[in-house]
Amino acid sequence: MKTKSPFLKQQHIKRYLYIIALIVGGYLEGQTINIAGTSWTASVPTITEAGTNYTGTYDNPGLLTLSGNLPGSFLTLLTSAGARISMQHVPTSWNSALKLYAKRSGGTTKINGLCIGCTATISGGNVNYVEIPQTGSATLSTITFTGVLGLGQNVDYSAINVQLEIGGVSVTIPAAAYSTQIVFTIGAN
Repeated sequence: MKTKSPFLKQQHIKRYLYIIALIVGGYLEGQTINIAGTSWTASVPTITEAGTNYTGTYDNPGLLTLSGNLPGSFLTLLTSAGARISMQHVPTSWNSALKLYAKRSGGTTKINGLCIGCTATISGGNVNYVEIPQTGSATLSTITFTGVLGLGQNVDYSAINVQLEIGGVSVTIPAAAYSTQIVFTIGAN
């Protein structure tokens, strides 16, 4: 009577796990978010005394533009809950009294593939500035998908313009060059 070695059993188990991972990986595609725009250097005047020649809040004259794709495999997870575009900032040199904000304008969606009675809408973040936190994340906007899923469907979103604002500038903050990186992510709401 022959017995299989434990090594051979492990190889079979690994082979099945690899096959399962390949099947699942082929079905699930990653949602994407692309960012177009440039770095922003806020020009703050020299503040010599409180209340003289400064507003305390500065807007970025340029816009960041977000675009990307939500694949069908991700849409099946959403139902009508929506995808959440969230943001946070990761400081490299920062004063905690300074605050960053973002506001959305525009945005379009396009449903690709066969989909019956489908809609995709972008909402939120377009009325007031939303603070971009250092810890955790804040929602900039959501993309909601509804309809009967069909074949080969996915949603492209584009032209989501993001206006940035910095606030909290004060004579009490030491003069220095402060910098941070804003991170946008997209996932299930």
